[in-house]
Amino acid sequence: MADDTPRYRLQIIDSLAEVDAADWDALAATAGCLLSHAFLHGLEATGCVGEGTGWLPRHVLLRDEADGSLAGAVPLYLKGHSYGEYVFDWAWAEAYERHGLRYYPKWLSAIPFTPVGGTRLLARDTATRDALARALPAIAEESRLSSLHVLFPREDEARALAEAGCMLRADTQFHWRNAGWSGFEDFLASLSQPKRKKIRAERRKVQEAGVSTRVVSGGQITPEQWSFFYTCYAATYRLRGNDPYLTPDFFTHLGQALPEHCVMALAERDGRQIAACLLLSDIVEGERRLYGRYWGAVADVPCLHFELSYYTPIAWAIAQGVSVIEGGAQGEHKLARGFLPVPTRSAHWLAHPAFAQAVEDFLERESRGVEAYVAELGGHSPFKHGA
Repeated sequence: MADDTPRYRLQIIDSLAEVDAADWDALAATAGCLLSHAFLHGLEATGCVGEGTGWLPRHVLLRDEADGSLAGAVPLYLKGHSYGEYVFDWAWAEAYERHGLRYYPKWLSAIPFTPVGGTRLLARDTATRDALARALPAIAEESRLSSLHVLFPREDEARALAEAGCMLRADTQFHWRNAGWSGFEDFLASLSQPKRKKIRAERRKVQEAGVSTRVVSGGQITPEQWSFFYTCYAATYRLRGNDPYLTPDFFTHLGQALPEHCVMALAERDGRQIAACLLLSDIVEGERRLYGRYWGAVADVPCLHFELSYYTPIAWAIAQGVSVIEGGAQGEHKLARGFLPVPTRSAHWLAHPAFAQAVEDFLERESRGVEAYVAELGGHSPFKHGA
């Protein structure tokens, strides 16, 4: 009887320039723009990842031995630090260091600088997905590096990675989900009276400061608006004494290569722009989503961050029929503004047996803490009872 088990040839490449964009995008067809060749290769081509950044591309390809076609792929990086990940393992690195062991470099599968869940194992079918899940720990073990981390995978991918020997970690984000509201006032009407009052008061502060907001998208975003946005984006990082992760060239690339996914909220006062927020619009597995990514301001206006990052995008999302807004990592303050807790996952493999056991014990305790935290948040829903 013939063996129909697919056979693959594994390849690790140093840049997405080494793989045909159409082949990669065929695997990522339902995964969204953040997994597209244009987005990920754009990070490489504009210097956001690569030599000197602590993110060295080492993407995994699985090719069908029968015809050489691309059957599976994983965006994978050698990381020299833990910045830009939003799943925190600094304590693990410090523990390694205290015991005279090297934690970095480590293997990481993620969308750089982007805490958005979704596909990480790009595969033509379930068998290929499972082969990718098995390949990742094997690559990590053969390399003799400390660890492998897969951030924000889909639930089925997390299960496949667990079956391949990875430990799973639980966390929480806050997402806004459209309940079919007719407009922003209809959304407000679904909230409890204290939350509704608070949001109206915050919006009033912005209006009384003489600030108006508007949304531009796609090809409507001008080069001048992109330039102003970058000034705001960089200011947010430099306010904390950090350099921005992303370069001006990357946003130029984004506006040119993926304009249909770009949404920009702008705040103006006295005819002058004073703040900007960039969001990405996408359709993932048939559902339209909006990812709140970057914000900044050149003037200090009370509550402007809430207006430009939450309220203006919510109003736009309702008008455009967007199903979900993902507001990024952390942020319990989002709960009062209509964003509800959503579970997230990450998968981890550590080479050192004693550390792996210690981390596994920690993750079990942490998972119980996350469950208790989400249960507690459930008692503080911003919505009216039954809404």
